[in-house]
Amino acid sequence: MKNPLLEPFETAPFSKIKNEHFKPAIVAAIALAREEIDAIVSNPEAATFENTIAALDYSGYQLDRVSSIFFNLNSAETNKEIQAIAQEVSPLLSEFSNDITLNEGLFKRVKTVYDQRKDLNLSTEERTLLDKRYKGFSRNGANLSEDKKKRLREIDTKLAKLKLQFGENVLAETNAYQMHLTNESDLSGLPEGAKEAAAQLAKSKELEGWLITLDYPSYIPFMKYAKNRTLRKELSLAFGSKGFKNDELDNQENVLQIVKLRHERAQLLGYKTHAHFVLEERMAETPEKVRSFLEELLTKAKPAAEKEFYELEHFAKELDEIDRLEKWDSSYYSEKLKQRLFDLDDEKLKPYFKLENVIDGVFKVAKKLFGLSFKEVFDIDKYHKEVMTFEVYDEDQNFIALFYADFHPRAGKRGGAWMTSFKSQFRKNGEDSRPHISNVCNFTPSTETKPSLLTFNEVTTLFHEFGHGLHGMLANTTYPSLSGTSVYWDFVELPSQVLENWCYEKEALELFAMHYETGEPIPMEYIKKIKASATFQEGMQTLRQISFGKLDMAWHGQDPTEVTNIKPFETQAFAGTQLYPDTPSTCMSTAFGHIFQGGYSSGYYSYKWAEVLDADAFAYFKEEGIFNKEIAQKFKEHVLSKGGTENPMVLYKRFRGQEPKIEALLERAGLLV
Repeated sequence: MKNPLLEPFETAPFSKIKNEHFKPAIVAAIALAREEIDAIVSNPEAATFENTIAALDYSGYQLDRVSSIFFNLNSAETNKEIQAIAQEVSPLLSEFSNDITLNEGLFKRVKTVYDQRKDLNLSTEERTLLDKRYKGFSRNGANLSEDKKKRLREIDTKLAKLKLQFGENVLAETNAYQMHLTNESDLSGLPEGAKEAAAQLAKSKELEGWLITLDYPSYIPFMKYAKNRTLRKELSLAFGSKGFKNDELDNQENVLQIVKLRHERAQLLGYKTHAHFVLEERMAETPEKVRSFLEELLTKAKPAAEKEFYELEHFAKELDEIDRLEKWDSSYYSEKLKQRLFDLDDEKLKPYFKLENVIDGVFKVAKKLFGLSFKEVFDIDKYHKEVMTFEVYDEDQNFIALFYADFHPRAGKRGGAWMTSFKSQFRKNGEDSRPHISNVCNFTPSTETKPSLLTFNEVTTLFHEFGHGLHGMLANTTYPSLSGTSVYWDFVELPSQVLENWCYEKEALELFAMHYETGEPIPMEYIKKIKASATFQEGMQTLRQISFGKLDMAWHGQDPTEVTNIKPFETQAFAGTQLYPDTPSTCMSTAFGHIFQGGYSSGYYSYKWAEVLDADAFAYFKEEGIFNKEIAQKFKEHVLSKGGTENPMVLYKRFRGQEPKIEALLERAGLLV
């Protein structure tokens, strides 16, 4: 059988790939990568930076390409067959990863080079790579005894499968639920666009009436606008109880196994907890610093949050005689209060945010800041007809990157939004190999009468993910493992979060916020209201983010071996951050994909950490002009292009001239007293 994944290809050959190609391709690519490793280990010449450290970084190229295609599809266009293959190949990849880390001959050569590092006259990037490679071995078991190495392998194989199972259960729960409504009065309060989308969804399932699901474009408008409190409660409880129903999709045991195995792994490697292990390679450095950071923010945000909650309670009582606000009231009354205070809601704004115009807008912002131009191309293979493909060029018409964009929910796509890559940037033998970057989102789709019109939150999400995309596209490093977003995890959100700021600026909005029917630019009064409402309930939002960070640290910053019951443990972790009454049938942990499926374990705090960086960075732009070429060039040169080649605080100070100040965030959020 000819396998397109084993033939040479520049862009992913999606149309030629069948599911049966994946496992053989991954097995063959692992075998090829093993040969490359064996060649490094058996090299009769003395270990040098080039023949050991650089050779190791360039090895496994085909495996990286094949596995990135496979796992990206498992997130964006999956099915039962792909999920079954993932369960088969994940242990193989985990085992191969361990075979490298625990290869004594390879570690010996790496250590030889590392021990000579002071005499080698290495560049900054080479020193960083050497340090990263050495730590990659020492931090992952190279110095362990044979029996401990064996246990480490067992843990990693088990964790790979558990994380996949966790994600599959959440996706299956999301897809399994639907609220089928046949009485139009049940949709009272919903905007016409949301009603039409619900009718279209029902029609696609050959049902009469309207269908509401747990996908964000369906779930969020219902929670925000539906008058029927009973139905909001039903939907909220369905959303909040994913993986927490003691059935075949339950994630409670998966969570307990994941945290206990992570803890055992950390202890095996000589660390107190999983968080101590993870944070050693982060800007924050220790769990103590993270907790201190979260507590400082909590002290500043809690009084504002309690005041905002008190105002919301009074408003709900005045409006509808609600005696006790529940979680399913949050979005509904917040939206009503926001409308009263600012006379602004998504329905007024959405006509100005047609998806195509917003895409064009983010491209224009990238052009004004970094000189990039985006040319849509139609001859690049894609995995779904909705995916758009663009070639990216700089001011001198040099090819910079290939960009894939996939914007709407589907049954085979997990929820949320993310940036990923199908190919990293690197330089080898004098050639600069450019990256293939992808943004995947779940935005409001078009209906029979309207194009895709985005909520303002979706606009900021698009800019956020595109910021990650720029980090990948503008990569300019020698080694693949230091390229693009391969940076400390609490630095990775800076490029994405800083770009969101342009969504609030008149100069930027005027580039793309035009009425989809009349072409009229967004009214100045709306721009003022967007700015004015930017800090609406910021205290409550901050408290919510802090609570997620505290839950993450509770699971990973202490010994979890005695935990047997998830819900009480979670409730305790949330203590001091909760405003709404608890709902016993819901649980955050069992669907907390960021920390149990994605890469955010011991790292959820990094969203707020990066907000400090981004507020401070954008304050610099504001001082000099939001499209100031000189500041943009400094940001591109010292942050976006450098990847993980240097310590992020060094890079940040080179851009900004100083360390970031938390006051910039507090001031922007309106939390400075």
